[in-house]
Amino acid sequence: MKKNIKKIAKGIGIVVGVLLLAVIGLLGYLSVKEYRPEAREAALVSEEVSPTAVELESSLTLLSYNIGYGCLSAEEDFFMDGGSKVRPDEEGVVQKNIEGIMSELKENPADIYLLQEVDLDSKRSYHHDQRLELQEALAYNSYFAYNFNCEYVPFPLPTIGKVKSGLVTLTDKKVTEATRIALPVPFKWPVRMANLKRCLLETRLPIAGSDKELVVLNLHLEAYDSGEGKAAQTEILMKRLEEERGLGNYVIAGGDFNQTTPAWLEKYPTIDEDKWTPGMFDEASIPEGFRLLMDGDKPTSRLNDTPLTKMTQKAVIDGFIVSDEVEVLELATLDYGFMHADHSPVRLTVKLIED
Repeated sequence: MKKNIKKIAKGIGIVVGVLLLAVIGLLGYLSVKEYRPEAREAALVSEEVSPTAVELESSLTLLSYNIGYGCLSAEEDFFMDGGSKVRPDEEGVVQKNIEGIMSELKENPADIYLLQEVDLDSKRSYHHDQRLELQEALAYNSYFAYNFNCEYVPFPLPTIGKVKSGLVTLTDKKVTEATRIALPVPFKWPVRMANLKRCLLETRLPIAGSDKELVVLNLHLEAYDSGEGKAAQTEILMKRLEEERGLGNYVIAGGDFNQTTPAWLEKYPTIDEDKWTPGMFDEASIPEGFRLLMDGDKPTSRLNDTPLTKMTQKAVIDGFIVSDEVEVLELATLDYGFMHADHSPVRLTVKLIED
């Protein structure tokens, strides 16, 4: 009997030892491979078409769209929102969504597209280079910055695995510089190693006949934090806006803020506090000389706890911030019924006012 107990104990010890070594090995691998960007880095640039310059007193259209890496269409759910899935069951679903997103973009021509959650090479999207697919479909130049760059995300089960994803700005306008600006990371070790490292993607566009620039910031702020991360990242964004306006430049920031306002929360109230809810935008933090633009006529996002239904939680969390020298001609949320993504495109048409 004692021998059997010893054998069982030895077997348990071996299993525990192997598991412990596996965990240590995984942590070591993630530590070595952790993405550690500099505060400022050059964006990845792919320029294939001859650009034209931005002009004063002429209309300019921007379109912001979180495309959900082609995996968050109406039929899907996501484990971080209370669902169960990591990716669609079939690769064809992802390709169908990307093709649908391409059609939506083509139906709404813009001078500058600000896209979020675009995968380069990720298990979750079956390793498609979505940046390249979108660039070729629109025949625009592209500028890319990593928001998520991890060789292996070890959760949930089945695991997310490799993720290479980020922000893409597409335009046929001349860009003199494209920069990745790092944002604060709210997560501690070891969670930090396999989590997002968010950023601003800044593009600088010269203006014909002017020594000023149009500075465009593409953004996707923190989603799954307790609030401090969003606040810290928003603070960096506001400082950047203020700095550029102080230099006399025209400034537009657009993307997924993962934050709403009291007015839009009242229109789209929270259904279940236990599930994901957006942060609250501190409108007092917006610097003097800037305006927050969010179109509450239609929701810009939906919760992914289940496939889309009439009862699905919706919110307004996507939009723009513009400097006062930018005259707003139109702001509209484009309603595609969340068919191909869990967000809706938001279109902004403006005019840069000459002094």
